[in-house]
Formats: sequence, structure tokens, C-alpha cells
Amino acid sequence: MAPEQKSSKQKSTPPKPFNEPRGIALNRIYTKGGDTGNTSLVGGQRVPKDAPRIEAYGTVDELNSSLGTAAVSCAEHDRLAPLGKILLRVQHELFNLGSILATEPADVHPKQPRITEAEVKQLEHEIDAMNDGLGTLRSFVLPGGTRVNAELHVCRTVCRRAERLLVAFARYEEVPAEAIQYLNRLSDALFVWSRWANHTLGVPEVLWEPNKAASAEPSEE
Repeated sequence: MAPEQKSSKQKSTPPKPFNEPRGIALNRIYTKGGDTGNTSLVGGQRVPKDAPRIEAYGTVDELNSSLGTAAVSCAEHDRLAPLGKILLRVQHELFNLGSILATEPADVHPKQPRITEAEVKQLEHEIDAMNDGLGTLRSFVLPGGTRVNAELHVCRTVCRRAERLLVAFARYEEVPAEAIQYLNRLSDALFVWSRWANHTLGVPEVLWEPNKAASAEPSEE
């Protein structure tokens, strides 16, 4: 859920079913409600925009946007279609995660979409399946070789940041264990998917070479 998306539900109003997308109406884009530096949670509570909860689901939203970029790049290569399909599913899952993070535990609707063990297990299955055909790494790799590889590495680092923020937030407020597990598995998946993309496109990985540093280059003097 993007930080500026507001819910029309008030705490005194019975929650509407979350399995009816037609109940969402985003007719008015700007509300001026955030001009004072606060934003609304799903339950109607007003909180500062830099609150830990907002930082967490805002970064999940950033990750979703980055994944969209990688998905567009996948669509440019027929051989990457299986990965593009996975990325689209993950985007939906991240929006579900954002929805839960934008809701205080007491306000979570029984039918509200969320991350479960099924999503975590699916990522593990996809990691194993795509890693199976990859060569053993003898060095760390750098982002690059193909655009989609670099974009997936950007997604991986944003995912790690989202995980760190969620772990920090969980020290003070209740966070579903599956949410942290999901982000942890997703960052691993993004690493494997970046390697798989280069492998599938027949492009060598960019390996880390410590002696490529400027300080290791022979002096021209």
C-alpha cells in the first residue's frame, strides 16, 4: 500500500470485505491531509510520515516499484517470461504485505490479504528450481551483464533494507513472523533470479575482482 493511499473506513464503521476490489474508489488523488507531516493508517489513526511503520511499508512499496521495472525488462525477452510471471505475482504479494503493515493488529480484517507460510514456501521452491541449473559460485558477483540482472540486484538491496526496517519495527510493535520471513526469502530469490536471468540470456556474470581497484593498478609514473 503506497504511503499516501487513504482508507475511507473509520474505526467505528464495520470493515468491508477485502476480497471485493470494486469497493475501492480512488477518485480524488490529493487530499491535503498529509500537508502537516502525518498520514492515515487503514484503521484511521493519524501517524507521522517518518514513523517506523510508515518507513517499513513505504520501503515495501519502493521495492514493488523496482520490481515493476525488472518485470518490464523481462517482457523484452521471451526466454525470461517465466521470471516475469513470478515477478508479477510477487508484486501482488508485496501489496498484500503493505496492506497488513499499514494496519494496526487490532484493525486487521479476517479476510484481509496477507503474507502466509504458503508465500514463503513458494519462494523457497522457486529459489531451488532456478538455482538448480546454475553453476557454483567461486567468487562474489557484481550487478551487471544485462539490464535485468542489475535491476534485480537493485530490488534485492531494497528488499534487504525493507527487511531491516521491519526487524527494527518489530522490536516495538507486533509484526507477523511470516512478513519478515517473506522478505528474507525474497532477497535470496532476487539474487538467484538475477543469476538465472544472465544464464538464460547467455551473458556471463560480472565477478568481483579485488585487484581491479584503483589502488591495485600499476602506477603510470
